[in-house]
Amino acid sequence: MFKPTSLAYLIAHSRRRSIASCRHLGTLVIAEHEGGSLTASSLSSIEAAGKFLSKDNSLSLLLAGVGPTLQEAAAKAASCHPSVSQVLVADSDKFKNPLAEPWAKLVHLVQQKGEYSHIIAASNSFGKNILPRAAALLDVSPITDVIDISESNTFVRPIYAGNALSTIRYTGSDPCMLTIRSTSFPVGSTSADSKTNPAPIHQVDLSTFTEDWNSRHVKQTTQDSERPDLGSARVVITGGRALKSAENFKLIEKLAEKLGAAVGATRAAVDAGYVPNDLQVGQTGKIVAPELYMAFGVSGAIQHIAGMRDSKVIVAVNKDADAPIFQVADYGLVGDLFEIIPELLEKLPEKK
Repeated sequence: MFKPTSLAYLIAHSRRRSIASCRHLGTLVIAEHEGGSLTASSLSSIEAAGKFLSKDNSLSLLLAGVGPTLQEAAAKAASCHPSVSQVLVADSDKFKNPLAEPWAKLVHLVQQKGEYSHIIAASNSFGKNILPRAAALLDVSPITDVIDISESNTFVRPIYAGNALSTIRYTGSDPCMLTIRSTSFPVGSTSADSKTNPAPIHQVDLSTFTEDWNSRHVKQTTQDSERPDLGSARVVITGGRALKSAENFKLIEKLAEKLGAAVGATRAAVDAGYVPNDLQVGQTGKIVAPELYMAFGVSGAIQHIAGMRDSKVIVAVNKDADAPIFQVADYGLVGDLFEIIPELLEKLPEKK
């Protein structure tokens, strides 16, 4: 029996069908590379993208830069994971530095050609810089800091400095854009050798790509150190404001050298000028989840705990027995760090 249907219903129903029909086209990972290899956070993004894989959904990596290191990174990326179906490479001087504007335009260009259902980046300075601007160009709302993927459109993210979890269902148009917390998607045991046939590498056509942004790259500085990267280290030694000076903070650095650990700091220590801000751990710094996290002179503000609460084992040393850090610590020692650290340095063997 014929039932009268409004034009608005037909339009809405048609739009829902078109959105549903293109949710299986593919997933795009915005990948970061250094020294000719993908970063650990990008590998975690690939692990997260694997949640969307099906017989109708492929996985593409997007790399940009210039020169031999880009091509080397692309070759390694093509074999980095069995799920990767293709690697897209944008080789141009415009991407020599990770400016948000050209990268966002690149993502917009690639999405127009590929019509991906999901676009994923790591929730680090690289991803946070690019994804919101790209989402604005594509007129969609991004979902940030995802720690779990329940379904293709249902995600979990922390709120209130990690004290609560929010489940979000995405109902907007494609693409669904996410930044993921790398520590929540650890890289599996799958090695590059397990992928016998590397994925094809395709060059992105940049013939229509125009340079119409006003920002420019000034400089980039890095700390030359043999210590592991803070974001991916197995052991992290963190110091707080109780160290009182940059000179005293060298105690933390010496202990880290003995243990082969990365060095972290609280926001208070960074604001006081003891260490540079790239060592800050917390809600407004880096999110870490090492096997061992040692905190010296750290009170345990909720903003700091939000950045390290997923650590496997937490050891806290503080002379205040009521410090909040002891509430999340697996092992706690009430004492003076200026006595405890020298004793540790004396008893620990030299790193081989």
